[in-house]
Amino acid sequence: MPDLIPRAHLFGAPVRASFRISPDGAQLSWLAPDAGVLNLWVGPVDEPERGRFVTADRGRGIQFYTWAQDGRHLLYLQDAGGDENQHVYAVDSRDGTVRDLTPFPGVAAAIIRISRTITDRVLIALNDRDPRFHDLYSVEIATGARTLIQENPGFLGFVTDRHYGVHLASRNAPDGSQEVLRRDGSDWIPWLTLPAEDARGSGPDRVNAAGTDLFLYDSRGRDTAALVRVDLATGARTVLAAHDEADIGGALYDIETEEPLAYAVTHARQRWHVLDARVRDDIAFLDGQNLGDWYVVDRTRDDRIWLVVGDADTRSGVTGLYDRRARTLRRLGSARPLLDAAPLAPMRATVIRSRDGLDLVSYLTRPLGADGPGPLVLLVHGGPWGRDAFGFNAEHQWLANRGYAALSVNFRASLGFGKAFVNAGDREWGGRMDDDLLDAVAWAVAEGIADPARVGIMGTSYGGYATLAALARNPDTYACGIDVVGPANLETLLRTVPPYWEAFRAQLIRAIGDPDTAEGLDLMRARSPVHRAGRIRAPLLIAQGANDPRVKQAESDQMVAALDANGIPVTYLLFPDEGHGFVRPVNRLAFYARAEAFLARHLGGRAEPPDPAAEAGHSLRVVRDS
Repeated sequence: MPDLIPRAHLFGAPVRASFRISPDGAQLSWLAPDAGVLNLWVGPVDEPERGRFVTADRGRGIQFYTWAQDGRHLLYLQDAGGDENQHVYAVDSRDGTVRDLTPFPGVAAAIIRISRTITDRVLIALNDRDPRFHDLYSVEIATGARTLIQENPGFLGFVTDRHYGVHLASRNAPDGSQEVLRRDGSDWIPWLTLPAEDARGSGPDRVNAAGTDLFLYDSRGRDTAALVRVDLATGARTVLAAHDEADIGGALYDIETEEPLAYAVTHARQRWHVLDARVRDDIAFLDGQNLGDWYVVDRTRDDRIWLVVGDADTRSGVTGLYDRRARTLRRLGSARPLLDAAPLAPMRATVIRSRDGLDLVSYLTRPLGADGPGPLVLLVHGGPWGRDAFGFNAEHQWLANRGYAALSVNFRASLGFGKAFVNAGDREWGGRMDDDLLDAVAWAVAEGIADPARVGIMGTSYGGYATLAALARNPDTYACGIDVVGPANLETLLRTVPPYWEAFRAQLIRAIGDPDTAEGLDLMRARSPVHRAGRIRAPLLIAQGANDPRVKQAESDQMVAALDANGIPVTYLLFPDEGHGFVRPVNRLAFYARAEAFLARHLGGRAEPPDPAAEAGHSLRVVRDS
């Protein structure tokens, strides 16, 4: 076996991550630790080594930020202890002055648009008037003064232009369909309807700069979502891009006209396709740079410089500055350079056939030198309306280095593979969605990859639910399981979602059942692991953030109580200063140290000794220890 890769190299704070470039191309920004906490740094684009930090956070650190178009301020989001009531902050890149643009307690703010023409203001959504719905405000960056642009009467969201004008709105109907509405004087009238079977993978993207056309992801009349142009005056539709195996997964737009230039499709791997000949050479050049699956994260105002990130399985997020005129790529290094020489294992994309004929795009990473069956950990993604993809995956590398095969499966309900596939998950939480996971385990056993006596399951959010459901439904399949912030009771999950999920409620009901009907309530109770806890026999570790607004601590508490009532041992870890996942690096390291020891005990892999120095300052509280 290769040398152990330290957990701190995989899950600790990155050295430099999330590069962005100022609109004029003169400065780079990035996230890097200061006193162990991720902060914003800024430096000259040609001499980033002269960079300096412009924030001095000592709490949770900064996770998301972007440049304002004034070229002076950076905007970032931050919540308190994982409660997801994000505030929008502006920091002056010259003197480090920080201003909270949304200083309202208990309010969740979001950056909706940063205009190239209104450079001194930002469009922000706030739910301070009604916690269920976000109104749109134009906020002055220098002062925080705000102007109401659009009150939200109950909509899912709005489509705006670069002048912060509101063109369209969307809302979910009780049957799960999505309506796109246009303004008629002071009223909003339905203009376009996406039926319930299309709504999860379809929806408005943007209007062009001329304000004449809407670009829409649309699966009506086909299985996969196409990129469609819709004439706002006539409603005429023109299909611009479509793929038979996967939804169109995003587009690159002209920075001035906001017309699409290229689009991406991700089935097993991501591929870019050209719509406009002006970027043909750019796409071809970047495809030839051995970046892995790459994407553009930022562009200068003149569109000469693109900031590109390459996602490869054995490299941790390499960022490069691409000069379109000179046709050169200057690499800025990886987010985790300590892994550059580490014994990372390659990832293999494969397709597993489910028992009822669905193709499950999956990703496998085996220990270096693996020959014959060994222990396997099935990693279940969250959502469930997300997906696994090819690229660097810290959990895959961690598991493979410790001696486990890691397998990630895009089970039914995963997004990106067409509407038949995503809708096949409706009413199938803990049912056929679990069958897909069983089929993946059976495949791994049949292929000589997994020892059937040493299979574990692990996941976060929906993946945590899937872990609990799998252990209860299939008590003899798994040797152990790890649930992170997973719901245990679908009835209480739906009744306690954040108020600003109100516009999304119809989609949840379509997926898991309606607790206000006898049929729906029966289904939810039958599929809730808390009611089947007595069937669990495999060792179980549960980890929870106390401030999680989506999956409340009560979900894990009631699961632990049900296990206690049945005399079933469980390890329960609680992080008082975290929410839906673990953000603080010391907390991540504390969690993975205990998860690693748990897997080694029950699956027989390797474990790095405890590293108290790396975890110093963590908040972990062990509520139960089996």
